[in-house]
Amino acid sequence: MGKKKLSRFRELGTLSRVFQPTFEEVNQKDFHLKGKWCSEVFQNDYPLILELGCGKGEYTVGLAAKQPKKNYMGLDIKGARLWTGAKIAHDKDLENVVFLRTQIEFINSFFSSDEADEIWVTFPDPQLKKRRHKKRLTGAVFLNKYRFFLKNNGTVHLKTDNDLLYQDTLALARFNNLEIERFTDDLYQEDWNDATVSIQTYYEKSFLAKGERINYICFKLPKNLEIKEVPDEIQ
Repeated sequence: MGKKKLSRFRELGTLSRVFQPTFEEVNQKDFHLKGKWCSEVFQNDYPLILELGCGKGEYTVGLAAKQPKKNYMGLDIKGARLWTGAKIAHDKDLENVVFLRTQIEFINSFFSSDEADEIWVTFPDPQLKKRRHKKRLTGAVFLNKYRFFLKNNGTVHLKTDNDLLYQDTLALARFNNLEIERFTDDLYQEDWNDATVSIQTYYEKSFLAKGERINYICFKLPKNLEIKEVPDEIQ
């Protein structure tokens, strides 16, 4: 590991609004702050919004800065990346944002029923190989995990440069009769005037500079509906 990464890992451990639970703390057991993020960490009753696979945390920080009466959490396993957003939040004294370093597979160890209001998934690994589909953050496996802690009909947002991931997510939402609020295969050609949707990370700006289109979809996730994968024969 390079000196720069080591330095960031060390500093990450000193930042007060970063949580780095061990494997033993969350493997098949509940984290001690489960159900208590707003009351004990944020110390308010504002809505809780999660960004999953947040990378450098730029989107998490951008959302928090624009909406101070909402609580934001960025989750990712890569600490050297999380350092960027955590350092910005620390330097700007953003009290409505925290970061959680963990694998998304453990997400149900961290949140109780109805604890979160929205989920953002921004530019995730599309997991295009068939055997990897179960690792898609907008696939049926993960959506069923989210149902446990997301409030009934909570919103799931996806921004991606990957057309296939977008089309597959749209097909999954339609197959399960989910309420789709918005969808587009060319976000910046839409006249939505939405400050949260138009936040641009470093990677998104690089995609746009190459002339790539940005896909976006948001849909409601009912708590009591088991999400089914789209059968191969109708994809």
